[in-house]
Amino acid sequence: MRHNVASKHFSRNANQRQALFRGLIISLLEHERIETTITKAKEIRRHVERMVTLGKRGDLHAKRVALSKVPNRKVIAKLFADIAPRFTERNGGYLRIIKTAPRLKDQAEMAVIEFVDFEQQRELVKKK
Repeated sequence: MRHNVASKHFSRNANQRQALFRGLIISLLEHERIETTITKAKEIRRHVERMVTLGKRGDLHAKRVALSKVPNRKVIAKLFADIAPRFTERNGGYLRIIKTAPRLKDQAEMAVIEFVDFEQQRELVKKK
């Protein structure tokens, strides 16, 4: 029975699952939009939204906690300097998941996960 099991296992052991999540989180924070399967998108949404909340706090302890989750200084610096300040007025719901066409090889349900202000940021970059 699956009583009180909060996450999916993805047929991986704990270390492989943690490495998978770290890679997806790093890609999402770096590119601000990635395409993955729906279940993986739903799973990493929890982690990234917590990290954005840490970024909104912005103190040293929050940076250390974020670095313990994702040990990539460049990505964490971007999170604290660029991404988190955009959501100071927002209380949650920083990401959106949009379903796309199934993957051709195995018909897995795919989705795009992105920050809710991704299109606005793209327009600002184009104007500059």
